[in-house]
Amino acid sequence: MKEYQVILADKNLKNNKQILDLSLWEKANCLTDFCSPWKKDPVSKIEFRAFWDLDNLYFNFRVFDTDVYIDQKDGSFDSIGNSDRVELFFRTNDSLNPYYCLEIDTAVRIMDFKAYPERNFDYDWKWPKKEIEVTTSKDDISFTVQGRISIQSLRDLNLIQNNTIEAGVYRAKFSLAQNLQYEPTWISWVNPNTEKPNFHIASSFGKFVLVE
Repeated sequence: MKEYQVILADKNLKNNKQILDLSLWEKANCLTDFCSPWKKDPVSKIEFRAFWDLDNLYFNFRVFDTDVYIDQKDGSFDSIGNSDRVELFFRTNDSLNPYYCLEIDTAVRIMDFKAYPERNFDYDWKWPKKEIEVTTSKDDISFTVQGRISIQSLRDLNLIQNNTIEAGVYRAKFSLAQNLQYEPTWISWVNPNTEKPNFHIASSFGKFVLVE
């Protein structure tokens, strides 16, 4: 099972603005081994980094892509689901009963839901608003999605066990196809070894190890 080491933040850093500073992200371990097993075309480089402290898990996606598609017809989950986005899934164990999904686009829209096996999704469930915060930005070569999730909310959902979080890290990339429709390319940190794209499966998860 793939592992990513989440380093402990400097205890002297007290506020979110400090800990989300670029120079601090450069100290975090950089995860780049993403793949799209269902397509032969190369995918844009992705850099994922994370920190943690006693209060929060901080995450940062930097995606080296400037051709970003956002479905702006409304603010619904359908609209987010048809847009370029990054995704984090968390589970208690490999039964996926339940697991929790966060899908975030560059318009800072969050599709958060609780899920069960066989793609049984509870869209009425929400991550507590005060326990999560997300920001986005872009430059000439990339876009960034970063944020924080409170450690307490992760513990309340039984998602931290022995300083380990079982997590999936993904990206959805939408491109204009010959039929003039936007079609997705599905990108994952862990190759789930499925015939068709599927993130909602136990084999697509790895481990975040919270290093003290």
